[in-house]
Amino acid sequence: MSARNVLGTARRVLEQLRHDPRTVALVLLVPCVLMTLLRFVYEGRPQVFDAAGAPLLALFPLMTMFLVTSVALLRERTTGTLERLLTTPLGKLELLLGYGLAFAILATLQVTIAFSVSLGPLGLHVAASKLVLALLCVLIALLGMGLGLLASAFARTEFQVVQFFPATITPQLLLCGLLTPRQRMQGVLRTISDVLPMSYAVDAVHHLSRETRIGWELWGDLGVVAAFAIVAVALGAVTLRRRTE
Repeated sequence: MSARNVLGTARRVLEQLRHDPRTVALVLLVPCVLMTLLRFVYEGRPQVFDAAGAPLLALFPLMTMFLVTSVALLRERTTGTLERLLTTPLGKLELLLGYGLAFAILATLQVTIAFSVSLGPLGLHVAASKLVLALLCVLIALLGMGLGLLASAFARTEFQVVQFFPATITPQLLLCGLLTPRQRMQGVLRTISDVLPMSYAVDAVHHLSRETRIGWELWGDLGVVAAFAIVAVALGAVTLRRRTE
């Protein structure tokens, strides 16, 4: 594996994104706008804002990275760019790491800006370490990248990619414990929620927002999210030659 190839791939992806300023603006600014809107919705109720804002702040990278990755990969599949890349000495692992590095940089920028606005002017309070919350956001972003990679393999148009979003992301939003505690769900729904990665991401955020110490439960949730991210990226790697053979 060559670090030069990885960095070259990441540079190429970032250059493509740089020439699409509207997408970059949406990725970087929309979370701040939504958090500001949420702050006004819960005006005068800071505790409610803290309880609702922290999970949403962590889930934005999943949704945005899913859309950006799936559309970017689909374009490279349909235009033949991916096929040409895979016929060069560039390996699949190098290609994936390059994409991961590029989107991790984008996710880090998104998280940094959203954190600065939310924890600063908007007054969002997190009891535990903010660095751990940032780490969680990066893991969630990688999970979104892996899911987007999978979606791009089964979609033929960008419109179909958008259709995968409600099919894969919306059920997790409903069952992850964001709207109602998972402990209060019916047995079947609770069982389904137990196998969804977003459930553990929300559980981890709840620990961070409510507890000052970092316990084993939090590290367990982080480990589960990391495992899901690795599996999603690995499954996405299997699909890289789906349309290139």
